[in-house]
Amino acid sequence: MESKRQQKFARLIQKELAEIFQRDVSHLFQSTYISVSGVSVSPDLGVAKVHLSLLLNPNGRDLLNEIKVHTKTIRHELAKRIKNQVRVIPELIFYLDDTAEYAAKMDKIISQLDIPSESKEDPTNPFRTEDDYYLSDEDGEDDEEEEDDAEER
Repeated sequence: MESKRQQKFARLIQKELAEIFQRDVSHLFQSTYISVSGVSVSPDLGVAKVHLSLLLNPNGRDLLNEIKVHTKTIRHELAKRIKNQVRVIPELIFYLDDTAEYAAKMDKIISQLDIPSESKEDPTNPFRTEDDYYLSDEDGEDDEEEEDDAEER
């Protein structure tokens, strides 16, 4: 569980890196749209793991390698922006965020499933159908009690 301090620092880095990728260093990456989907920070705030989502780019691994080559430039741009707010500029480690691809894969798998239509079964007792409720009681105890009550009157 991250502390409030780590979460606040991670949000600051995420916001600033998003602006850096969109404005300052976009020329380095063939104007590919790079979004920062998440940042997690170590407890000492010395390392930031940055998850990037690369939209409209079929060769994400190649672009990630290019981003890793330019990590020093990106960190320098980050330092210019947050130098008055933090003591140490964190080391940046970049990862591909493949949640969109994973979601598309899961959606495809789910759409291919053969799901039978909903039946009229009782969810508490899968062996009893809705028609069974309209039949007389199984044990007949309620009927006997009613007959005894009628005879006493």
